[in-house]
Amino acid sequence: MASALEGLLVLDLSRHLAGPYCGMMLGDLGAEVIKIERPGGGDETRQWGPPFVGGESAYYLCTNRNKKSVTLNLKSARGIELARALARSADVIIENFGAGGAERLGLGFETLRATNPRLVYCSITGFGQTGPDRELGGYDLLIQARGGLMSITGEPDGPPLKVGAALIDVFAGLFACNGILAALAARTHTGQGQYVDIALLDSLVATLVNVGSSYLVSGRVPERWGNAHASIVPYQVFQAADGYFALAIGNDGQWQRFCVAAGQPELANDSRFATNPARVAHRAELVPMLDVMFAARNVEDWRRLCASADVPGGPVNALDQVFADPQILARNMRVEVPHPTAEKLPLAGTPLKLSATPATITSPPPLLGEHTQEILRERLGLSAAEIDELRGSGVV
Repeated sequence: MASALEGLLVLDLSRHLAGPYCGMMLGDLGAEVIKIERPGGGDETRQWGPPFVGGESAYYLCTNRNKKSVTLNLKSARGIELARALARSADVIIENFGAGGAERLGLGFETLRATNPRLVYCSITGFGQTGPDRELGGYDLLIQARGGLMSITGEPDGPPLKVGAALIDVFAGLFACNGILAALAARTHTGQGQYVDIALLDSLVATLVNVGSSYLVSGRVPERWGNAHASIVPYQVFQAADGYFALAIGNDGQWQRFCVAAGQPELANDSRFATNPARVAHRAELVPMLDVMFAARNVEDWRRLCASADVPGGPVNALDQVFADPQILARNMRVEVPHPTAEKLPLAGTPLKLSATPATITSPPPLLGEHTQEILRERLGLSAAEIDELRGSGVV
């Protein structure tokens, strides 16, 4: 069965998380993705551990499947020459050198499009290619802080907190993938590639969604709500007898069904709690009542009760529970793939479920330089002797 992006060639010159995540998604969709890495060390995330599996860090392994690794010294003229040669037949380039970095190497968009006008070129940086801070570096923690996410994360009386995973890098990777796919679609009409400029800070601001919009329309700076919600009640985590339970009441019908199922129908008819605006206004009265209710039953009891009443609610799972969840397993979101230095490599599966051109995991994250000889020979026509010479001179 054909893949959605079969026949497309992607050069992934990025490292760390956002760019590699984008490249991995394109690889899952069937593109051939060549990861360009520096000889000797490669992507820094290979060493961002423990834990390690087969000599590679879990951090590196999570974003680099379905790729081939080629080592090129981009500080050498010959390395740049080889990268340009690969770019001449590429459909997509992903890079995160920092604003102006690719241009200084001779690998910028304008330089490469001169010999490949169909090239879609995506740059991912902390702050984008324009603006006063375009040259600043940006890591996920810094962007969470500057972009306001930490100011709205955490308990009301506690310090600002970062989200537990590097979601800003992931958001940027998703926006980059969307931009690349849109540019490829446009290319079918124009015959021309284009430049895609993705910034981590932009990505965070765009994903503040209702919280950002609430500030823009009201002028009021949002506060931290912990596990509760500013505009919906009850929409938070409660402590049950043996753990934590998330209750997400999204409308008044759900609230009424929940109250009846929980044996408290009078709460549904109480004028203080009958509608969501009323529940928000009387949060301080309602939540302590719910605290007492939840403490009297186990998490599993609450799960069954909510499921029977068609009310959104479920346990707060640790990751061992997540990756053993029957729903996660049924959706192939935990997979195992063969690996050259680890017998079996467990990975999170792909969430892209396409009926006619399914996303697939066809190869594990590559070892450093694993495919250098293959790519230089098959893509550029270099002989074994020429590749050995390149190795000897530190170009690959």
